Amino acid sequence: MNSKYNALIILLGCPTMFFGQQTGLEDVLMKAGKSYQSIKKKEVNIAASHERLNLQKTYYLPEVTLMAQQNFGTINAQNGPMYSQGGLGVASTSMPLAEQNWNAAFGSLYLANVNWNVYTFGRLKTKELLETADVEVQKSDLSQEIFQHQIKAAGAYFNLLVSQRLENVQLENHKRTEVIYTIATARAESGLIPEVDASLAKAEMSNARTAMINANDHVLEYNKQLADLLAENFTDYQLDHYFSENIPLTTSENSSLEQHPNMLFITQKLNKSKIQEAHLLTTGLPSLSLFGVFQGRGSGFGWNYVQDNTAYSPSYLKGAGVDRMNYIFGLNVSWNLTDFYRNSSKVNEQKLMTKALDFNHQLLQQELTNQQSLAESKFKNALAKVTEAKVQMEAATDAYHQQKALYENGLTTIVDFTQALYLLNRAEINYEIAKNNSWQATVLIAASKGDISIITKAIIH
Repeated sequence: MNSKYNALIILLGCPTMFFGQQTGLEDVLMKAGKSYQSIKKKEVNIAASHERLNLQKTYYLPEVTLMAQQNFGTINAQNGPMYSQGGLGVASTSMPLAEQNWNAAFGSLYLANVNWNVYTFGRLKTKELLETADVEVQKSDLSQEIFQHQIKAAGAYFNLLVSQRLENVQLENHKRTEVIYTIATARAESGLIPEVDASLAKAEMSNARTAMINANDHVLEYNKQLADLLAENFTDYQLDHYFSENIPLTTSENSSLEQHPNMLFITQKLNKSKIQEAHLLTTGLPSLSLFGVFQGRGSGFGWNYVQDNTAYSPSYLKGAGVDRMNYIFGLNVSWNLTDFYRNSSKVNEQKLMTKALDFNHQLLQQELTNQQSLAESKFKNALAKVTEAKVQMEAATDAYHQQKALYENGLTTIVDFTQALYLLNRAEINYEIAKNNSWQATVLIAASKGDISIITKAIIH
């Protein structure tokens, strides 16, 4: 075959051998825990929860209102009731006058008001605990998201790795078909075998080339999947082929289900729901508050304006000053008895929601227990398959070399030779898949136990 064409096939067949810096599994797990958009979104949610908690803490402080008002207008008044519905009322203070007039002067009001909820029967405290619990829920949700995303990234890593290995297997198989074609062509030209043998060898070589291209398609797809999970642009990842040359160490570490990120998330939601129950119980209770008001007023109308309608001044300075001051302070107790009755339904609703979350907690616990048993069994089966696949590959390799020697000496047919080639190719594929499945089983164990470090601990140092 033309050497330039052969070099092109190798270049297209194994891009990961020539491009890209090697990407280790630890690097992938680290990037997966930081770069993904959903993880960044949950980090923002945590920051928002902290802000709500900070806001809630400010409700322990008294409410202080300062007001300064200056206005100009008349003060005609008369006896009679008034009700302001959905609008602004006018406070024109004066004794009723005998008739309408248009005397106007400036007035002013300066006010300082303090209202402090000194005791709310636990309402503010439980609300703060509720916001704190929400922060913990958001944190556990982030931990769960990071863990699940790292598991996906680890699975994608091993999928890409096995696709690269299978691509390499097909490349080696293509090289072997070239050898068959070279031998068959030379013997056919010498008249030692029929021309059809050379044609069969050429067809087998073309089939191997197609298989190599198909394998490269899978490599491209898994490259894209890994790039998506790492929030990176599409690239040709060169992975650590340690995982294709070794099987994982047997892991027998025991871990508590309650420490699983998914379990922690459900537990925090359950805890928040219970605190919500306690908070709802306090919303129907009374509140005790202290209040105080200090007021200063000024007016351009004199104290005897009712008797003497000329006793006023339109001067701004006259109305903007302070002529009279008042203060008031006291203790206020308020209790909405209707809310106390209504809250019983809200509390019962929240208790039912807590009960539903408890069922979810029990269900997840059962699922994780079963998942651990399944993962352990799959891991054992994966190691057993590696042993059997290795036996098959060694036998297929011996058979191939035997058939190659026989064919070169004209002692067997090309059909037997290509059959041995097919068996070797299948055995190599099975062996690569079996080794990769042992690492995929390790990922399953890590997913079931909630510990991503199980994968890296399985590496032989």
